[in-house]
Amino acid sequence: MPRSTADVSIVPGFFGAIPSGDGVLFRIWAPDVRSISLELLDGRAAGTHPLAGAEHGTFETWVRGAADGNKYLYVVDDGERLPDPASRFQAEGVHGPSQIVDPGRYRWRDDRWRPGSPLDMVVYALHIGTFTPRGTFTSALERLPYLRDLGVTVIELMPLADFAGMRNWGYDGVSLFAPSRAYGTPDDLRAFVDAAHDNGLAVMLDVVYNHLGPEGAYLPRFTRRYHTDRHKTPWGNAVNLDGPESAMARRFIIDNATHWVREYHFDGLRLDATHALLDDTEPNIIIELAAAVRAVTSRPVFIHAEDDRNLAPMVEDADDGGWGLDGVWADDFHHVLRRMIAGDSHGYFADFAGNAAELAIVLRQGWLYTGQMSVQKKMPRGTDPSAVPMYRFVICLQNHDQIGNRACGDRLHHSVGEDAWRAASVVLLTSAGTPLLFMGQEWAASSPFEYFTDLEPGLGRLVTEGRRAEFAEFPAFSDEIDRRKIPDPQSQSTFAASHLSWGEQVLPMHARALALYRQLLALRREHAGLRGSDLREGEAIATDDESVVVRRSEGNETFWVVARFKTAGEVDLASAAATLGHDLAHAEIETVLDTEHAEFVADPQAVVVSSGSGGSSVRFARPGALILKER
Repeated sequence: MPRSTADVSIVPGFFGAIPSGDGVLFRIWAPDVRSISLELLDGRAAGTHPLAGAEHGTFETWVRGAADGNKYLYVVDDGERLPDPASRFQAEGVHGPSQIVDPGRYRWRDDRWRPGSPLDMVVYALHIGTFTPRGTFTSALERLPYLRDLGVTVIELMPLADFAGMRNWGYDGVSLFAPSRAYGTPDDLRAFVDAAHDNGLAVMLDVVYNHLGPEGAYLPRFTRRYHTDRHKTPWGNAVNLDGPESAMARRFIIDNATHWVREYHFDGLRLDATHALLDDTEPNIIIELAAAVRAVTSRPVFIHAEDDRNLAPMVEDADDGGWGLDGVWADDFHHVLRRMIAGDSHGYFADFAGNAAELAIVLRQGWLYTGQMSVQKKMPRGTDPSAVPMYRFVICLQNHDQIGNRACGDRLHHSVGEDAWRAASVVLLTSAGTPLLFMGQEWAASSPFEYFTDLEPGLGRLVTEGRRAEFAEFPAFSDEIDRRKIPDPQSQSTFAASHLSWGEQVLPMHARALALYRQLLALRREHAGLRGSDLREGEAIATDDESVVVRRSEGNETFWVVARFKTAGEVDLASAAATLGHDLAHAEIETVLDTEHAEFVADPQAVVVSSGSGGSSVRFARPGALILKER
C-alpha cells in the first residue's frame, strides 16, 4: 500500500474567505481555470480584486476593508461569475453570491463545557428541516430542554451543507462549508450548539465527503482534480483521495471537517458512507481527518463512521494499529431485528435469517458478519470484532437511511405490532452498545421520513423517475400504477408529510410509547449496569428462535433482560443463565420494568415470572420484554 500522496501541511482555516486583521484573506483551489479575480459586491472594498497564483493550484488575495456580511463572487475565464466552493454562507442559495462570515463575532458561553463519558452516550438523530414545524435552528433550539429531559446525551444533526432549493433530506449538499440558509444563519447554528451545551447535550454533525450533490456543485468548475475515474461509487467517479494531485482534495475535506469543530464547537462528526471513500494510501483519509479534527480543540471530539464493511480496525485503538475512531454504525442489529419482526427479505436483508440466535450473536460481539460469505454482496463480509469495546458499536431500530430509503418512508413501528416494537425497544436501550434514536421514535411518531428534494425541474423529473424505477423489483411496486404511489421527492407535500407532529404525543398510543422510552432512558442513566460497556464481549443467549436473554452487570448490580419477539411462549431463564455461566438457584429477582405495565399498554396481559427449586422462567402472553434485577 503506497504512503499518502499528500505533500501539503494541513493548516486549519485554509480555504474560503478568512477574516484576518482589518481585512479578509480569500483563497481558492482553482488549477483548471485560465484566469480568476474576486468581485466584492458591497462594503468598503467593493470592486474587482485580482488573485495571485500560489502553491498547489491555489489563488489568493488579501483585501483590506472586506468584512463580515460582505458578498462576493469569483470571476473566471470569460467572465463567468461563480460562488466560492468554500463559502461560509449562501444567503441567496447555492447559485448566488457567497457571504463573508467572521466566526469570531459570536460570543460563546460554553468555555467550561465537556461532553460526558462515551459509556453514557445515547444518540438522537434529527433533521433540522422536519424536526419542528418551522424547520429552523432557532425552533429546534426551543426543543433542547425536551431532549435533555428525555434522557438522550448526544444530538446528531443530519447534514447541514447547503443544497439546491429550500428542502433536501441532507445528502445532496454542495456548499460543504455553508450551513443551509433554509435553516437559518451560521450564528443561529452556533446559538443552537451553545444552548445544547448549556443543557448538557453534546452535538455531533453528519458530514458527507463521498460525493457532491447533483445541482450547484461548483468545485469541479474550478478543479477537475477533485474527482477521479480510478475508482467508482454509486454516485459516479470517486473523490480523488489517492490519485495524482490528490493532496489538495484531501486538504479540502480535512479543512472542512476541522472548520465544523473550530468554528461551530461541534463535539463530534459522523462520517457518511466511509466505505465509498476509496483510498489506497497509508494512512488513509479517515485516519488523517480524525487526527486533524482532534488537534484543533482541547475538548474531546468523537468520530463515528457509517460503514457497511464491518471493519473492526476502524474502531480499534490507534496504539494497537487501529484507525482510532470512537464508533461505527453496526447495522447488523437493525437488519436482524427487522427481518425477525417485520419479515423484510429483499436486498441486504437476504443475508439474515432473522432469528434470536443471530440477535444474540450481535449482542455478544457487536455484529453478525465477521468474514462469512454475503449473499447480497457475493463476497466475504466483516472482520473479527473481539478487540473492540462494545460501546463503539452504534446500533438502532431505525435511522434516516432505514426509513428514507424505503419507498414510502415508513418507520419500523408502522409495520409491526406495538408488542414487538416494545420488546425491540427494550433490547436496544439496555444494550452494551451505543443506542441511536431517530427523531420521533420515542413516541412512535406517525409521520414517515420520505426522501425529498427541491432540484431544478429537469433534474427533479429525473430524480422522481429514478426513485420510482429503483423499486420496480419489489413485489409491492412491480406494477407501474403502484410505483406512481411512491411519494414524489420533488413535491412540497412529500416534505410536509415528513415533519414530526408534536401534538400527537398526548394521544394514548403515542403517550404510552413515550412513557416507555422515558423509563428505559432513565434506567440507563441511573444504572451503570445498563449503560454502554467498555468490555470486549456482551452476554446474551437465544433460548429459542424468538427469545433472547441478556445479562448486564457492573459493580454490585446485575440485570437480566428477557425479550420475546413474535408469539406467546415461555423463556427458561435459569437454563439461559446457566449456559452463560451463572446460577440463579438462590438469587432473589425483582422486576424493574415490564412492557405489559398499564403505563405502556392499553390492555395489559400479565407476564408471569416463576421461581423455585426447579429454576426461574418467564411466560409471555404475547411479545414483550422484562428487565429483572438480582437483589
